[in-house]
Amino acid sequence: MSTLRNSNAERDARTLVHPYSNLSYDTESRLLTIVKGDGCYVEDDQGNRYLEGMAGLWSTSLGFSEERLADAANAQIRKLPYYHLFNHRSTEPSIDLAEKLLSIAPEGLEKVLFANSGSEANDQAVKLVWYYNNQKGRPEKKKIISRWRGYHGVTVASGSLTGLPANHADFDLPIRNIIHADCPSHYHHANPGESEEAFAQRLAESLEAQILAEGPETVAALIAEPVSGSGGVIVPPKGYYERVQKILRKYDILLIADEVICGFGRTGKMFGCETYGLKPDIMTVAKALSSSYLPISATLISGKIYDALVEESRKHGVFAHGVTYAGHPVCAAVALETLKIYEERDILGHVAQVAPHFQARLAALADRPNVGHTRGVGLIGAIELVADKTSRAPFAPARGVGPAFQSHLQRNGVIVRALRDAVAFCPPLIITKEQIDVLFDAVEDGLDFVAREFSAETV
Repeated sequence: MSTLRNSNAERDARTLVHPYSNLSYDTESRLLTIVKGDGCYVEDDQGNRYLEGMAGLWSTSLGFSEERLADAANAQIRKLPYYHLFNHRSTEPSIDLAEKLLSIAPEGLEKVLFANSGSEANDQAVKLVWYYNNQKGRPEKKKIISRWRGYHGVTVASGSLTGLPANHADFDLPIRNIIHADCPSHYHHANPGESEEAFAQRLAESLEAQILAEGPETVAALIAEPVSGSGGVIVPPKGYYERVQKILRKYDILLIADEVICGFGRTGKMFGCETYGLKPDIMTVAKALSSSYLPISATLISGKIYDALVEESRKHGVFAHGVTYAGHPVCAAVALETLKIYEERDILGHVAQVAPHFQARLAALADRPNVGHTRGVGLIGAIELVADKTSRAPFAPARGVGPAFQSHLQRNGVIVRALRDAVAFCPPLIITKEQIDVLFDAVEDGLDFVAREFSAETV
């Protein structure tokens, strides 16, 4: 096994660029090469087994060994391995999947535009908003409001939407017409003694003031994750989305719901929109759409937006947008089978059964000396690591406490993800209560490690 490990590490170091990694680090000493998976577990090239507490990248909802998805891919690849949707072509899996998505989507969404990733789904949402307003004779109404700490992808447009400094630094982002509003994190940004409702009201007033300062006639849409994932699992304060949507309606501003992480049961409902009462004009999905077995995403749009696309297509002779693999028949077949499994096995019912235990174990960590905050909903959550609980002062970034915590858990057979000062948990939706205990027992041990190995030195 060690020979295989060395071979993989050496070959990797010679050939690969690793996304979201510090490329200056010695990859060979840090590399974790996963070779197989089973249920909620994965195994590396040394035979070490890990509980995957992040479902890969917030995404492998049905775990790592669902035979029905493998069978669906095999059957479709033998029948029709590829065809496209350009120039009025279609495939049965694409049609079937679009029908199924619209049948479970929030009310008002009527058409589906497929792509390959969440980044692309959000990128094309931006293009559609601009296209829509051009058709409406409002060429100045183009600004898209995102939020700080929001995450919407890494393409030029979606990377601009993402509200994380590292995603902008030296990439020359954000581009024109992308602006950012306040982050709805009560823990990070509330005033002393400010209730969630008061904080939500202040953020809504700030948003309206921002719209007025920009000029309502220039603001086209707001994009929001129901729960912000990669920004640190930011759960919105009570009443936030109700207030925000009133403002959007007041100024004729579209709402784009980014369900790439929250969609298909993660928050306890089929979509985060249901959990938080969102009524989007556009909704994007990916990740759990196929349990990440194959890459596929979708941008769902309202009838009024589709009608505008039709009119502009008539004007220009073509709707000049699309990607080669949009609605790829094999990916669509796997996604359709994924949605069938959610229904047939009542995955939402299972989440309802185990999520209270997940959230109780998470909330119990709040008393730990190096935990400033716990937050979550359904089967997603995070803890905020702090050097000083009273002042909420974080550890100095150079000390690498988050990565050290993550590495400690990995050595003990559990994978989580450090996100700046937060540590996120997002297991497969099929996780059991017993496996939830394995996850949080490891987290408690990791917090003991932090208390033992790191002093209270702060930034």
